[in-house]
Amino acid sequence: MAEMALMFADRAQAIAAVIQPALNAGRTVLCDRFTDSTEAYQGGGRELGSEIVLKLHQLLCGNLQPDLTLMLLPPLEASLGRARRRNERTHGQTGRDEGRFEQERDAFHRRVLEKYREIAAREPGRVVAIEGDRNIESVHLEIVEAVRKLAGATVYG
Repeated sequence: MAEMALMFADRAQAIAAVIQPALNAGRTVLCDRFTDSTEAYQGGGRELGSEIVLKLHQLLCGNLQPDLTLMLLPPLEASLGRARRRNERTHGQTGRDEGRFEQERDAFHRRVLEKYREIAAREPGRVVAIEGDRNIESVHLEIVEAVRKLAGATVYG
């Protein structure tokens, strides 16, 4: 619960200080992670459930929703391998260990992946799930098409 509270404290502050002012100014905002990640990691992985995550999102984030969410869902083994290698590199370069989630057991990561899939199935109008271990060009084309569809105009990538 404390971990989830910290995630929401950070997100609520980012919304108030950065995201909402940018939206109010008519600017486009891109986020690396948002409430779907909290629902997947704390709701699914930590088994706290979606209900509390969604209630906190409504209360603390004003239920602000992205217009489009791109969920990149490679196979679990490939994703974990990349994350663990990245964390080892970061630790070697900076001394910081950011691998707290990657140290979790496989069952945790399976729950996270299943929760992401559940979110995508629940919200197909907002979420585009890009599954599989695909090459960069293929993923790029799918992202461009999703943005083009949302924008309703020509988007060049």
